[in-house]
Amino acid sequence: MIKLVQLKPETATTLWLTFSDGSTAHWSAADLIARDTVMTRPLVDPAYFARAFIEGGALAWPNGFELSAPSLHRRLDEAGALLRSAA
Repeated sequence: MIKLVQLKPETATTLWLTFSDGSTAHWSAADLIARDTVMTRPLVDPAYFARAFIEGGALAWPNGFELSAPSLHRRLDEAGALLRSAA
């Protein structure tokens, strides 16, 4: 199962993600933040967005909002955004 193993905040709405299969990607939360739900509203604040962390292999924030690594990986792969290291 794919897990998130490292993340690094880049901008007010983007993270650099590294997955357990060695693939990496820039991920933008802009579309997610634009939904303006109770759980995504705090992510508008760049300082809060930067508090992202990994919990059980998933992307998470202190308010309990989580995104599963397999889902993120699949969406990034479908968008052609995953970078895979050469074997």
